[in-house]
Amino acid sequence: MRDSNNAFHLAIPCKDLDETVVFYENKLGCELRRRYDDRVTFFFFGDQLVCHLSPDKIDLDPEPYPRHFGITFSNKKDFESFVDYLLSKKVQFLNPISTRFEGKPEVHTTFFLKDPSNNILEFKFYPNKEMMY
Repeated sequence: MRDSNNAFHLAIPCKDLDETVVFYENKLGCELRRRYDDRVTFFFFGDQLVCHLSPDKIDLDPEPYPRHFGITFSNKKDFESFVDYLLSKKVQFLNPISTRFEGKPEVHTTFFLKDPSNNILEFKFYPNKEMMY
C-alpha cells in the first residue's frame, strides 16, 4: 500500500531541457525542483517526474496507446479547473475532451496532451470513484 509520504517516480526522455521546462512548469503548472545539464525534475501533481535529455530516444510518431502517463482526478471541479487553466495557457490538446465508456460503470472524461518531446499525457476524471483503479 502506498504511504502518502512516498512519491511515484517516472523518468522520460526529452529533446531539449528549456522547452521541457516551459511545457511542464509554465504550461502545466508543475514546480521545477531540480535542474542539471542532463535532466530536470518536477513536482508532478504530487509525484516526481524526471525528464532526461535524450534527443536520440524521442518517439517520432507517438500514439496514445499503449504508452502514456498522466493524472486521474478524483474531484470533478479540480479536473474542470485544470482544463480551464490549460485553455488559459493556450495548451494544445492532442484530441478534444471526450467521454469514454458511456453508460458503463467505468465511464470517464478524458483528454490527451503531447509534450515537446512527443511524450503523451492523459488527464481524466471518473465520476464513479471505484473505477479509478
